[in-house]
Amino acid sequence: MTIQQDLSILQSVFLLVIFINTIGALVTVFRKPRSITSILAWSLTLIFIPIIGFIVYLFCGRGIDGETVYKYDVETNRKVKEINNLIHQNNKRYDVEAVEKELKLLERYLKAVDESPLTRGNSVKIYTDGNEKFEALFEDIRAAEDNIHVEYYAFFSDKIGQQFLQLLIEKANAGVEVRLIYDPWGAKGSNDKFFQPLVAAGGKVAAFITSRDLIRKTRLNYHLHRKIVVIDGKIGWTGGFNVGDQYLSRSEKFGYWRDTHGRIVGTASFSLQEIFIRDWNASVKQKNDQLDYEKRYFVVTEDTGGEAEIQVVADGPENKLDILKSAFVKMILSADEKIWIQTPYLIPDDVMFNALVTAARSGVDVRIMIPNMPDHPFIYRATQYYANLLHKMGIKIFHYENGFLHAKTIIMDDNLCSFGSTNQDIRSYELNFEVNAFVYDEILTKQLQEIFLADQEKCYLLTDEIIANQSYWLRFKQNFSRLLSPIL
Repeated sequence: MTIQQDLSILQSVFLLVIFINTIGALVTVFRKPRSITSILAWSLTLIFIPIIGFIVYLFCGRGIDGETVYKYDVETNRKVKEINNLIHQNNKRYDVEAVEKELKLLERYLKAVDESPLTRGNSVKIYTDGNEKFEALFEDIRAAEDNIHVEYYAFFSDKIGQQFLQLLIEKANAGVEVRLIYDPWGAKGSNDKFFQPLVAAGGKVAAFITSRDLIRKTRLNYHLHRKIVVIDGKIGWTGGFNVGDQYLSRSEKFGYWRDTHGRIVGTASFSLQEIFIRDWNASVKQKNDQLDYEKRYFVVTEDTGGEAEIQVVADGPENKLDILKSAFVKMILSADEKIWIQTPYLIPDDVMFNALVTAARSGVDVRIMIPNMPDHPFIYRATQYYANLLHKMGIKIFHYENGFLHAKTIIMDDNLCSFGSTNQDIRSYELNFEVNAFVYDEILTKQLQEIFLADQEKCYLLTDEIIANQSYWLRFKQNFSRLLSPIL
């Protein structure tokens, strides 16, 4: 056989592989409902990266499996209704007309799609510095008398991680119930071996359900992104801080870490507790390890010292309604004066993009603050792409220069704000398990406004000139990353 014949055979085999790969890619991405952007992104990956693309898809592109979807039995539904009734009874102590008319549409929407009750009479304290946040959190944990429930995406085995773990071990040894959920893919060193001393002390630890049975289920792309701590059934913590030294500004790479976290006292903590119990029961392997909805997990505080009205909302890939994203869109389109957003990642889908542009063209003061340094290169370049595009649409883009901005907040006018774990990107909208608090309160909203303005002093405003001076190579990286944004 001649060399020419060999080359002809190889060419035919290559073309056959490409043909089969292309057909396989099209069948794979179209066999179930997806967004157009997701279809295009996965098509590019599968067609232009043969074989390897399918391996990536196997672990990252398949939908969430049925076992991960939360299913309530009749008894659980009854107990959740009892908790909601307890919240309703507590609400009667406060002004039932406190939520303004224009905000009731959001309140009603969240209650309808997520069964998230509006809770009244909460106190909220905001923390923007990691050292202050963990000092206050540890103080609450030391004072715990009955139960401590902890849930974090990233729980590093570094200095602050060891301190946190040792404190939980001390409380477990003292007879306090300690339960912890973590995502094994969230942080280096976060594994069964690291948490074993807590288990030996009587605490219980569970890896989030999406990390189980990876060979058969292969759901690597779905992460527990929530940050929740509930103490004695009456104090709740949620926001953007994970557990790791970098979140206390101990990282040379990131420098000062700017984040937002909230300490909530009141019945809004009941919603955080319910989310934790739901996640715990879905994640433990044995049915007898599941938690019941006991009264000691839902304790009414007679005087919280505050009157904030809060809805705590959970969302994840098991829910096809994109609840949190839709709530953000509703806030944006309902604003009369301002929408101010802080987010480390800015990769909006078409719906969110159009909402932001519509608000800006309606005369609303739309400002978005993003970091001026990357923690994930592709995501950062995609963020730059959308920042440039939104700037051209009349939206003010501020780049934070005093370290790394990881805060996830939205401010609407002077009476509604939201903080939590949700980034403004497609991953948070569709792939991650997230949680956010929506707060109907002028005092807290104005406080977050003041924090935003203080941060704004440490930013530079994106301009036409800055964009014009970006190199062709940088623009290529931005456009390429934007193509992959639906699967980042």
